[in-house]
Amino acid sequence: MSPLQLSGIRDLAERFDVFILDQFGVLHDGAAPYPGAVETLVRLKQAGRRTLLLSNSGKRSAPNEARLVKLGFVPGSWDHFLSSGEVAWQSLRRQLADGTGLRCLLIARDGDRSAVDGLPLTLVETGEEADIVLLSASEGDRFDLDHYRRLLKPAATRGIRCLCTNPDKIMLTSLGPRFGAGRIAELYVELGGEVTWIGKPFPEIYAAALDMLGNPDPARVVCVGDSIEHDISGGHGAGLRTGLVMTGVLETSSQAEREKLFAEHDATPDFLVRTFAW
Repeated sequence: MSPLQLSGIRDLAERFDVFILDQFGVLHDGAAPYPGAVETLVRLKQAGRRTLLLSNSGKRSAPNEARLVKLGFVPGSWDHFLSSGEVAWQSLRRQLADGTGLRCLLIARDGDRSAVDGLPLTLVETGEEADIVLLSASEGDRFDLDHYRRLLKPAATRGIRCLCTNPDKIMLTSLGPRFGAGRIAELYVELGGEVTWIGKPFPEIYAAALDMLGNPDPARVVCVGDSIEHDISGGHGAGLRTGLVMTGVLETSSQAEREKLFAEHDATPDFLVRTFAW
C-alpha cells in the first residue's frame, strides 16, 4: 500500500497522541533547524501531544539536548530524549559494575568522551592495544575509510568486540553527506570482526523508548524520520506507525529512488510529509 501524503505535522497530530521523532534530518541538518521545526515542536506540546526524540547519536542524551538548545530549540518543547549512546552507556555501566577496567579504542567526533565518561574504561589510541572498540561517531568529513581500516584492522584480526552506538551509514556535515559510523561498523565486519549494533532500527532502543514513555498503546504512537533503513524499518519492527519526511538523507531523492528503498528494506512508511512543519 502506498503511503498517505499529508500536508503537515498537524495532520499527524490529529491521528496520534505520542510522537517518536528523529533529530538529524528531521528537526535540523546539524547546523541549523529546518524551517518551522522549532515552532512545530512547541505546537505539538501545546496540543497535548507527547514527544520523545530518538537519535542514533553515539553521544549520551544530555549533550544532545544541550546541542538542540544551542541550535535554537525551546527547552521543554520535548518530553524525553533517548540516544543510542545513552542506551549503550547504561548497558556498559551494568556490564562493568564489578569495576573491571578494559582498554577501549573509542572512535568518536569532535573529541567527545561522553560515551565513556564515568565508566571503568582506559582509553587507548590503537587497535593493537584495545580490549574493546566503541564506535560512537564518524569523522568521515576529515578522514577516508582507509584511515579507519588501518586503525581497526589489528582489533578485528584479534576478534576484539566492537559496539556500534550510531548505526547511521550516512551523516550530514557542513561539507555535505559523508559516511557515518554505521559504515565504519560495516568495515569492521568486512575486516573479520564482530559488531554489536545499538540504535535504530534494532529492537533494544525502541523497547527502551516505549518504556520511557510508559508503554503507551502502540496504535496511538507514530515514528517520524528521514531514513527508511533506520526510522521507518525500526518503527515498523516495533509495531508502530511511521511517517517519512523528505528532508535529511532523502532531500535530493526522486519518488522512484524512495520506492526502491522501500522495497530494499521492506519498509514502506504509512505517511509522507514534506518537512517537519506544522
